[in-house]
Amino acid sequence: MTNEEKIKHILLHQYGYTDFREGQEEAILAALNGKDTLVMLPTGTGKSICYQITGYCLDGIVLIISPLLSLMQDQVDQMKRMGEKRVTALNSLMSSEERKWVMSNLTDYKFIFLSPEMLQQKYILAKLKTVKISMLAIDEAHCISQWGMDFRLEYLGLGLVREELNNPLTMALTATATEVVREEILASLFLEEDKTIQVLYSVDRPNVALTTVSCFHDKDEQLLNQIKKLAKPGIIYFSSKKKADQIALWLKEETNYSVESYHSDIMNEDKIKIQQQFIQDEIDLICATSAFGMGINKENIRFVIHYHMPASVESYLQEVGRCGRDGQQSIAVLLFEAGDQFLQKRLQEQSLPNNAMLEYAYRHKKIPEGSCSETQLLLLENYLSSGTPIAQARSQILSRERQKDRQLEYMVNYSQTTDCKRSFLLHYFNEKIRKKPLFCCSSCGLNQEFYDKVKEKEKPTHSSTSQSWKEKIGKLFLLLE
Repeated sequence: MTNEEKIKHILLHQYGYTDFREGQEEAILAALNGKDTLVMLPTGTGKSICYQITGYCLDGIVLIISPLLSLMQDQVDQMKRMGEKRVTALNSLMSSEERKWVMSNLTDYKFIFLSPEMLQQKYILAKLKTVKISMLAIDEAHCISQWGMDFRLEYLGLGLVREELNNPLTMALTATATEVVREEILASLFLEEDKTIQVLYSVDRPNVALTTVSCFHDKDEQLLNQIKKLAKPGIIYFSSKKKADQIALWLKEETNYSVESYHSDIMNEDKIKIQQQFIQDEIDLICATSAFGMGINKENIRFVIHYHMPASVESYLQEVGRCGRDGQQSIAVLLFEAGDQFLQKRLQEQSLPNNAMLEYAYRHKKIPEGSCSETQLLLLENYLSSGTPIAQARSQILSRERQKDRQLEYMVNYSQTTDCKRSFLLHYFNEKIRKKPLFCCSSCGLNQEFYDKVKEKEKPTHSSTSQSWKEKIGKLFLLLE
């Protein structure tokens, strides 16, 4: 049986599909020919199949580096539902007994998900070096560039870890990466550009219409207007956890829809509960920070609204790409008010140490107490522990600040442009629109009424919602009781 026949057999019998989506087969065959690959496919088009089917064709364990607990758990749960029992996630949700058992029985597993931080723990890395690693998959590989500098410094060490694991076959996957970011990914993983196959497809999602709404001190009213019109379910993104909570509470009072907020301050048990309720269509609207969505495989999300301006085009397209995964028409709405960019600017200032912090840390060989955010603290500690010269540290921080300014400025220009918004976003990735969809963007005469709901949904009674949840939570958490 040829590789082409083998992978199509697995696609049909393991996943129930007769045909690959664009880019999937190309990426799998390149890996099976022994080539390291960088795979860029649009959000929601099945990147996970690329490393999973490749793994099924190879002897040994597939390590998947994943940035979020929710993303790992979602992937593990999906694979288990499809009958794969040889899958696990090494993360903080495990008890010490569970983790010890997995580490003592590594060869029982085919797919192991873990974070870059977990991978670089000496004990875990030492144990992994004793087994056969058939492939290293880096999911959401743009995080190497997006987070490596700011607060996920372990992403920058993945190349060294790859070397310690004897340079296994590597597949890096992302949905949004400019040419510069792709170069950073290859360099960080020590992958030679001329020997790495790059499977690159457009970031465009033709079934997702793009629109911006200018607000004049009436953003809440504009949001409510959109919520009342658009078909559900949907996600509303915020850059502020406090604002997400406030708007969720307000929407509960103003509408008949089921609404919840979601962000990093919410307990893990509540996060899981909210995710499950949303997936099962018991929640209509999620008011969330960027912490929500990356690990949610829900195909029928009809809209994504951004209450606050995202920091970059990359972040925007990642979040927009969470709607319309069923291929049906969906819409992305960005609410913009003059001065919105200054909230992102303040958040950016809190993520990187300023010159005074840097000078103090290097002079006193310690971090200034009480004056640093967590991300600033981590970066300063990394500079001190690695012995990075202060001039180099200062240069890196300045370069990152300028990059963030450029990314934010592009989002401001996107919100204000009267030119085709789809073409404007694609230009950021040096792409051109191939075929303008019928429902393109607000600059191209978009008829937003197409996306409006058909019928107002009645608000369920508290008792019926509670009973429904009790029945499901009993099943979901039976082992925890």
